Amino acid sequence: MNPDIEILRFLRDAATALRARLARLRRDGDGGYTTETVVVIALLVALAIAAIAIIATKVLAKANSLDLGLG
Repeated sequence: MNPDIEILRFLRDAATALRARLARLRRDGDGGYTTETVVVIALLVALAIAAIAIIATKVLAKANSLDLGLG
């Protein structure tokens, strides 16, 4: 299987788990931001940045491999 797809699946699953945890914290919490909530949000941001980096790398690699017939 393609390693990039596996990474994206892992990121999706991790983000889903973190969103569920955050929803549970919101439902059961006292309305204030706890350290755990801040950590969960930071992890979601890190996962989003990682996913964007992977996609950008693939797009740039594909764009650079195009032969425009100019040379």
